[in-house]
Amino acid sequence: MLARIYQPAKTAMQSGKARGRKWVLEYEPERPREIEPLMGWTASSDMRSQVSLEFDTKEEAIAYAEARAIAHRVFEPHKPAPKSRAYSDNFRFDRKTPWTH
Repeated sequence: MLARIYQPAKTAMQSGKARGRKWVLEYEPERPREIEPLMGWTASSDMRSQVSLEFDTKEEAIAYAEARAIAHRVFEPHKPAPKSRAYSDNFRFDRKTPWTH
């Protein structure tokens, strides 16, 4: 019973950072999904795959997992590279990479 603690990425439909501050605790699947022969849907008998808990901070999620003796792994979020602030910064002479067409 291993759990993942991570900060979910924003969806393609989001432009802001409103809901991107939460941390999520999800259990990793214990067995693979199966294809049902009647309908062809994928199914799982693993009930823990449906559990997803949200926390305000990473420390709260870790404390929850440790209090209940849940083995966990923390995935740090990827931080975006800083972007230039002004259009004129694209044409500065002291750029790290030369500007070309």
